[in-house]
Amino acid sequence: MNRNPMQFFDPSESVSLIERRLPHWSQAGAVAFITWRTWDSLPAAVVAQRQNDRSDWLRKHSIDPQSADWNVKLQKLDANLRSEFAAMLSDRWNEHLDACHGACPFRRSDLSRIVGESLLHFDGDRYDMTDFVVMPNHVHLMAAFPNEQVMLDQCESWKHFTASKINRLLQRRVGFGSRMGSIIWSGHRHSSIIYGNTSPRTRKKRC
Repeated sequence: MNRNPMQFFDPSESVSLIERRLPHWSQAGAVAFITWRTWDSLPAAVVAQRQNDRSDWLRKHSIDPQSADWNVKLQKLDANLRSEFAAMLSDRWNEHLDACHGACPFRRSDLSRIVGESLLHFDGDRYDMTDFVVMPNHVHLMAAFPNEQVMLDQCESWKHFTASKINRLLQRRVGFGSRMGSIIWSGHRHSSIIYGNTSPRTRKKRC
């Protein structure tokens, strides 16, 4: 990947918002902040409360959260309101992740090392990694990708590769009726709502 000057989120440019299990924000060429988590890192009650908070905010701004085009209507709001929406969800999401629910496998240095080495493997080729941190039950990273599809494909590649190696180390016998990444990982979320400079690359943190 060609190393162009680092780009950050520009609220005056178009933003892609995809609703899967979570809102996913991206902007072509901008540094993306990506989080993926282990499958047991958020209790069902926490996920339900987050959905309620999201719905309440949308209704407050005259958007039906059940509407098929709610994200289109969201994009028509003022840029500051869109940023407020993203920040509200991200802040609460991260607070719950940092509570260290679940088995927290990455307290084991050998398992966290697999994730860290995977993130750096194609740095400078498929993407430009600026920073990452491996927490006991989730991963944060900031990286620049040529486009959204490359970003989505790379996330699936990271999850598949690391899940395969970690399952072998844990001697798990699993059936692969679903994607291998789901054995360790739950969904990921990404955002390009990044305004400031990045910090030095971080290898690992613990709760």
